[in-house]
Parts: sequence; C-alpha cells; structure tokens
Amino acid sequence: MSSYISNDRPETDRVIAEIANYVFDYRVESEEALQTARLCLMDTLGCGLLALRYPECTKHLGPVVPGTVVPNGSRVPGTQFQLDPVAAAFNFGCMIRWLDYNDTWLAAEWGHPSDNLGGILAVADYISRNRAAEGREPLTMRTVLESMVKAHEIQGVLALENSFNRVGLDHVILVKVATTAVVAGMLGATREEIANAVSNAWVDGHALRTYRHAPNTGSRKSWAAGDATSRGVRLAMMALKGEMGYGSALTAPTWGFYDVLFKGNAFKFQRPYGSYVMEHVLFKISFPAEFHAQTAVECALQLHPQVQHRIDEIKSVVITTHESAIRIIDKKGPLHNPADRDHCIQYMTAIGLLFGELTADHYEDTAAVDPRIDRLRDKMTVVEDKRYSQEYHDVGKRSIANAVQVFFEDGSSTEKVEVEYPIGHRRRRAEGIPLLEQKFARNLATRFPRKQTAAIHELCLRQERLEAVPVHEFVDLFVI
Repeated sequence: MSSYISNDRPETDRVIAEIANYVFDYRVESEEALQTARLCLMDTLGCGLLALRYPECTKHLGPVVPGTVVPNGSRVPGTQFQLDPVAAAFNFGCMIRWLDYNDTWLAAEWGHPSDNLGGILAVADYISRNRAAEGREPLTMRTVLESMVKAHEIQGVLALENSFNRVGLDHVILVKVATTAVVAGMLGATREEIANAVSNAWVDGHALRTYRHAPNTGSRKSWAAGDATSRGVRLAMMALKGEMGYGSALTAPTWGFYDVLFKGNAFKFQRPYGSYVMEHVLFKISFPAEFHAQTAVECALQLHPQVQHRIDEIKSVVITTHESAIRIIDKKGPLHNPADRDHCIQYMTAIGLLFGELTADHYEDTAAVDPRIDRLRDKMTVVEDKRYSQEYHDVGKRSIANAVQVFFEDGSSTEKVEVEYPIGHRRRRAEGIPLLEQKFARNLATRFPRKQTAAIHELCLRQERLEAVPVHEFVDLFVI
C-alpha cells in the first residue's frame, strides 16, 4: 500500500527566507565593512591580474564560442573580452582564484568570499553599461562594495557552524548560493524571486572535494569558484524571468538537501546576517599559500637566515599546527602539479626555509625539480597542538596558529618559532594594510603601463571617490 503524501506547496524554508530577507532589506552602514570591502576589491582584482601571467589560467578565458562579442556586455579586467555576464563571471572568477591568493574565511567550513566578486562585478558592469546606453543612471561602485559585504556575509555565516567538507562537498557551494542571492538583488528581484533563485542554488548539482585531495588534487580547484559564481549569475537571471522556486529545497523529507547531502542535519547558525564577515575577513598578503599554512610560512621565513647555510645538516623539522591543517594540507609522497604543491604544508614550509620567500612561481614544475625540497619534506613531522585547534574555532580569537622548529644532526636546534595570527588577520589589520596596498600596486604593474597603474591605484585608495564612480567607467580602467 502506498502512504499518503501531501502535495500542498510548503512554506519557504526559514534558511532560504532569511537569506532573501537579508539581501532585500539590509542596508550596509558599517564604515569598517565598506572600507574593508574596498581593500578586498583591490586585492581581488590584483590577484586576478597576476593570474594572467599563467597560460594554464588564460587558456580558460574568453567567450564559449571564439569571436563572440556582446554589445554592452561585461568587460573582463585585464583583457579585451566583452562577454555576457555569465561567461564574464566565469572568466573573472577563474582569474581571481587561480593563484590561491585572494581573501579567506576559516570556520567549520572554509572558503574565499571574494570569489563572489566574479559574479558581482560582471553583473554590475552589465547593468551599468545597459543603463548608460539607455540614458539612465548607471550603478556606482558603492553598490559593488555593498554587494561584496552581503556576499561575504552569506557565505561566511553559513560557514561558521556548518562543515560541508565533512560530507564531501566543496566549499564553492557557498559561493554559488551567495552569488545567486546577491546578484538577484542587484538585478532588481523581488523578495520572492530572490528566494526562488536561492532555492534553485541549493537544489543544483554540487561540486565534490575530489579535486582538492590526494591522490586527485588538480587544477579544477583553481576554476571551481569561477564555475560556481557564474552558475549563481545564471540562476539569478532565470529567476528574474519568472522561473519558479522550491520552498522546501533544504527540508523536504528524503529529497531535500539536508536528507540527501547533509546526513539529515539542519544547518546551525551562530549569528544573524549583518557585516561581521567582511569586518573579520583574512587577507593573504605576503604570499600565495593555502591559509592554514600562512603562519607556518611566516615561521619558516623567520628561520631562513639561521638554516639557509645548514640545509644539509638538518635532521628533522617539526611543524606544530591545528586539526584543520592536518586534515587538508598534511601531505607525504609525490606532488604532481602546482595545485598539489600549494596545498601541502610541508612543501610551503620547505620553500620558506630554503629561499626566504614564497611566490606563485615556486609551485611550478621548474621550481619543484629542486631536489632539496623533497629531501626537506621527507624530514618533516606534522603534529597537532590542541590549543591551536580550539582557538581556531574560538569566536573571540579565530587564530590560525603554526610553529616550526628545526633540529640539526649535531644535536643543536633553532628556537621553536610560533605565529598565531597571520599578517592578514583582523588583529594585524593596521600592520597589513600598507602591505596589501603595495601588493595591489605590484600586481597592477604586471599587466598595465605605469600611467594606467598609477590612475587605478590612486582611485582605489580614495574611498569616497571610488564609491561614486560608475561601475562601467571603473571597469574600463582595467581594459588593456
């Protein structure tokens, strides 16, 4: 006998409704959040421009059909491409994430909230160009900064208590959800249309973490966020055309997200949506390293002067870290490609000890052939400090601690160098901002001539002036 199943349409799941309400109702008033969003905009654009030096990234760029140009379409920074906003979001999103150098959020789930800028800037540019062509007021960069705050908040608040990686899902699911919601709002969606779009983002197929972990670590992790943010743009634009939503996309028995993909558990929340995430976001300032290893590399750089002439005398190296780092980036054995190397705490630490620096070029095959790197990796032991693991999750600290100590064959050793908060942490914001601005200037200079670089840099340093600039005029500054 079949059991009766009600076909009455359910109310919209609370989680979906709250995201829609936040996007529709919330007004960003935090000056700290807007100032940090400006820094994030600079840093994210710079990371994308730097990635254009790498053919493995640029091979993915351009229209789906070569030669396609979209009138009043979105421009892709650092290129001559003018594309539909879905394709432009993929292009820019791919650039942003390619070198693993943009901002980071660490909690029960980790990720990179600035990945959403791929969709946000593409759609804002598209809207602005079309409004200007019609003689209407274009969007300004203030809207872009506000949208960044909201996308950061949705992705980050969902990540605080909910671990998607523990059920095998990649964190870019949160990029897709956040981009979908915020872009729908930018396009003028109603509250209901935003909810419809977000429900489709949860119902959508989701990326597995297969490509981030041994033995399958590969380059998909560098374009997965571009794929997610572009999919968010597509779903938002469909909702604007009246595409229906699915009210119990999360909670439906048997067929909803919770039962199918989250082991029957509902999401937990630590705080309501506001501007917390942008205010506390972590910047990768000094080097492109998976964030759980940032402080380990800082330790290695401090030790470099003591060990650089004694590399052959090293007996062992002990890296003391937190549980999340062990789970994600503790790797033994061969490393097969740059994506493998930039997610190996031993490799990154070895580069710091050997060279006193770490750049994106150190992950390439030409650098990895140096036999000293793997010899040093083989001498490394990674251990957990329970305090580090606890303070990683402590809402009052959010540390990302590591320590490194080197032991020599003659029985001597270096001191145990410990760094609990990386240079990009909110606790070190005053120290980090000048370095972040320098990083932006360097990255601009890899793509643009001096005069163009200076004009962009000067504008981005001035909050009020930047906020007032029409989006399409801002993006045109990045055309090469």
